[in-house]
Amino acid sequence: MQYFPQRLDPEAQQLLLASVRAVIAQAPLFTPKMPRSGHPMSVRMTNCGPLGWVTDKEGGYRYQPTHPVTGKPWPPMPQMLLDLWSEVARYPALPEACLVNYYLGNAKMGMHQDKDEEDFDAPVLSVSLGDTGLFRVGGRSRKDPTRTIELKSGDVFLLEGEDRLAYHGIDRILTGTSDLLVEGGRFNLTLRRVTKPRV
Repeated sequence: MQYFPQRLDPEAQQLLLASVRAVIAQAPLFTPKMPRSGHPMSVRMTNCGPLGWVTDKEGGYRYQPTHPVTGKPWPPMPQMLLDLWSEVARYPALPEACLVNYYLGNAKMGMHQDKDEEDFDAPVLSVSLGDTGLFRVGGRSRKDPTRTIELKSGDVFLLEGEDRLAYHGIDRILTGTSDLLVEGGRFNLTLRRVTKPRV
């Protein structure tokens, strides 16, 4: 795993935030639901790119090419994110999904692995915008020790190699630690390659 504090300067954060808002204008935030129980998650989310990650009681965790509420294709991934992937992830194939999670108030994300993809050789790239998130990361087993990192606005985090399947989550948001979002809260953008590249 690699941590890039303040990889995006304030100007770059503003530019990326404008792109995120343009994505949300086309693909509105929705409330995902847990498989089996159907309980709503505390984050709201959307996606951009050819594929988007979704979850609900009926279909479980999966990727699909359309928004679950509007039925429309996800909007294209901003070029700024594709450039960041090329510079930081250094993976030969482009990401296919960018999950946009919006955290506000008591929203959090339990410890989990990103394992709904076909291609575990590709890294997972995360970008933080807005309030600081207490990011907890461990190993490939739930029993492994964990550590907490304060992910601030503009920070970038990469999971790759043997850490690609590390358990990780967001314990809570430190409200009011950033004034980037006028409405408050935090956007987390997670770029993933879903399918194996063709040889």
